[in-house]
Amino acid sequence: MIARLKGLLDETGPDWAVIDVGGVGYLVHCSARTLDALGPVGGPCQIFTELQVSENDMRLLGFASAGERDWFRLLTTVQGVGSKVALAILSALSPGEIRDACAAGDAAMVARAQGVGPKLAGRIVNELKDKALGLPGALPGGGAVAGAAAAPRGSASADAVSALQNLGFKPAVAASAVAAAIAELGEDAGESDLIRVALRKAAG
Repeated sequence: MIARLKGLLDETGPDWAVIDVGGVGYLVHCSARTLDALGPVGGPCQIFTELQVSENDMRLLGFASAGERDWFRLLTTVQGVGSKVALAILSALSPGEIRDACAAGDAAMVARAQGVGPKLAGRIVNELKDKALGLPGALPGGGAVAGAAAAPRGSASADAVSALQNLGFKPAVAASAVAAAIAELGEDAGESDLIRVALRKAAG
């Protein structure tokens, strides 16, 4: 299974991108947030992926972070939520905002996504409330830390995202900047280097 792509951003559309990896172009369907995080066409990028195979179709879905991919997988476990609806939700809300909405039972926030009516939004928050509380950043009382980093706790990327948030950057901006920094420096980059490059990208 294809879990991640690292290459050059070759082309983008309303809900897709083509990533050139060693001369091979991979078409990936993405949320609007992920497309924004990929950076300019022609530049280096990294994207986490999920391969969906059905009787009549095979498609690659792309995500700016592993956390966004985890939420995509979780959302598509709810009846009535296919890949298109899940990407619409991830376009409207960050993973932290989805977690907060589910933990608080706030169906109205989920219903902000295109194509998600009140009934489906209610089903999503009801079915995912307990699962949302088990994700990083959730609090025992039922609340969640808004915009907590999607990267694993204790990792250089998670610490870099946290550092940018502490400097006043919004969670989505911080996460996108760090993702772009990882794409430029590589996954083994240290926290200080990630912060340095991410600050430059977030400020730009």
